[in-house]
Amino acid sequence: MLQLFSAIPLLRRLVLYLPAQKALAASISLAIHIDSAPQQSNSLLSVSPYDFVKLLSGAVNSCSVYTGEQYHSAIVKLGFFSNVFVTTVLLDLYCKSCNFNSAQQLFDNMPQRNVVTWNTLIHGLSLSNNPNHAIEAFSQMLVEGISPTPFSVSTVLATFSHLKDLMAGVLLHCIGLKHGFFSNVIVGTALVDMYCKCSDLHGAKRVFDEMHERNVITWTSLVTGYAQHQRPIDAMLLVREMRQLGVMMNKMTYNSLLSSFWRFYDLVYGKQVHCIVIKEGLDFDPYIAVSLVTMYSKCGSSVDFMNVCLNVSMWDQVSFNSVITGFSHLGDGWEVLAKFVEMRKACLDIDIFTFASVLRAIAIASALREGRQTHALILKCSYDFNVSIQNGLVSMYAKCGEITDSMEIFFSMDNPDLISWNSLLSGCAQHGYGKEAVEIFEEMKGIGVKPDETTYLSVLSACSHVGLVKKGLEIFHLMQEGDSLIVAECQ
Repeated sequence: MLQLFSAIPLLRRLVLYLPAQKALAASISLAIHIDSAPQQSNSLLSVSPYDFVKLLSGAVNSCSVYTGEQYHSAIVKLGFFSNVFVTTVLLDLYCKSCNFNSAQQLFDNMPQRNVVTWNTLIHGLSLSNNPNHAIEAFSQMLVEGISPTPFSVSTVLATFSHLKDLMAGVLLHCIGLKHGFFSNVIVGTALVDMYCKCSDLHGAKRVFDEMHERNVITWTSLVTGYAQHQRPIDAMLLVREMRQLGVMMNKMTYNSLLSSFWRFYDLVYGKQVHCIVIKEGLDFDPYIAVSLVTMYSKCGSSVDFMNVCLNVSMWDQVSFNSVITGFSHLGDGWEVLAKFVEMRKACLDIDIFTFASVLRAIAIASALREGRQTHALILKCSYDFNVSIQNGLVSMYAKCGEITDSMEIFFSMDNPDLISWNSLLSGCAQHGYGKEAVEIFEEMKGIGVKPDETTYLSVLSACSHVGLVKKGLEIFHLMQEGDSLIVAECQ
């Protein structure tokens, strides 16, 4: 009895942790029982696990880690820890508050578990920084003889999509077939998405064709897969089939289809989709307008790009980034800088994508003064350790003729990639630093970085500018011996 009374002040505090709009009728009833308990000890008997489940459910999306621990303590003191429904909701609370260590510890100590408990842990761990733990939990679930549900399989498929682990995804596909989950539209859609993200479009289309039931998300997943792999014709044909079957496209479908157009000769298809957008009355939708801005800039249509920019009604970080990137694609460096200044005046957050586009524009305009100012802002925002930003700085300084500064940035990088090497080589070639370009190329080969066509074009151009004919022929023969495909692309 003393143990029960010791929980009374604690539970009163727990109820107060909930916002007023979240306090359910059950939690109010529970608070009344707690307040009257010192006078009527038998009233505690009316505090049921069901009341506690409702109280926890109302707190799942709003509580902190500390609050979760307080609920945990009260559950133990009231003797509800053996109730699988109460502990499962508590497990969900820990996962939603990103307290994954406590969630795992609670799960390991639970006297009873059901498939919902396993699913809660798997889904929670799939959202953590190490989603491999979700796969381990799913494997343990199968070892212990717990039959998975469609939710279990779709959650783990999403994890494999994130990790781009095709072989594991195929194995899970087999498990889903064995348990008869293929008829479930959620599992089928997750399979299509997994195959697309693992670059197996043939597998994705096969799963899609075999599905008896599809929804707009299923269609959009495959359209997105075609778009991400730069197959606009397949995306267009799929959308045409979708429309013929009477499936209504959503904003994500339009966005994915528009993102598949990235070359000048895709422009005619992009304009056709734009006409459908206008017909559906979506041309002023902020989400669709940004997609149109991106599409026209990638396809090189500056007139259409400018016209669509006028339809952008909501100027937030995404829309500014899209317009800035668009001007950068079109080679209008000074317009990029003007929009960047406008974005700064609007007090909007600047991210890596913004800086990458701005640095590219500065390199096009050879605006060294603005480049140094942007570099200072990058240092202030602590983005100077990002590889994409470092590559942008290397390229910007190199194209502005500041090879020394470009090399300083390059040699300060922990893990320069092929783009880093090519940026420095291109700058050296452009400004007549032939000897330095050859030295960089030799160093690049020495550490095992495989050159591509851009690398060879840059170093051969550098050799031609300073008359290194013998060295240029040597590198050309090396290119012929190394990869005939590169020779064909260079020709």
